[in-house]
Amino acid sequence: MHSTLVALLALAVTSLIVSTPALAQELPKRKPGLWEIKSATAGQPGARMPPVQHCIDEKTDQLLQQSLAPKVKQDCSKQELRKDGNRVSIDSVCRFGNTTATTRALFTGDFNASYRGEITTSFEPPMMGQKEHRTTIEARWIGPCQAGQKPGDMVLPGGMRFNPAEMPRSK
Repeated sequence: MHSTLVALLALAVTSLIVSTPALAQELPKRKPGLWEIKSATAGQPGARMPPVQHCIDEKTDQLLQQSLAPKVKQDCSKQELRKDGNRVSIDSVCRFGNTTATTRALFTGDFNASYRGEITTSFEPPMMGQKEHRTTIEARWIGPCQAGQKPGDMVLPGGMRFNPAEMPRSK
């Protein structure tokens, strides 16, 4: 359970990193449709999380990014993005309570058929007993969203459905 919490935290950190409006304008756009996203945590046996499916369209991706932007502005003192062909690197420094998370993320791919992300975050002081967290994300486009799915719908392990675009937003 501990590794799952840390993996979810790392994904949250990654979401914060890529969600500022300035960065979002420079990031490659994902192809609309159904994406399968796999993630694994380095150095932790059994830390490969089951795949998540995410139905997206351009509006939904933009809406998710905009909803996180105020949190990024408040919690992150550094956000730098560099693009080189099909490589995008992002460096950030964000605070979570008393902990500073310094993250380096490298994404490669065409974002039409697939992309891969390697995210390394160091925590000072350590968070949940960890000084560093390394996550690999592999995503691939698997086709149009399925019947009955709407943009934003995520199918989590075990079949649970969730749509972050429908969550209430704090003002």
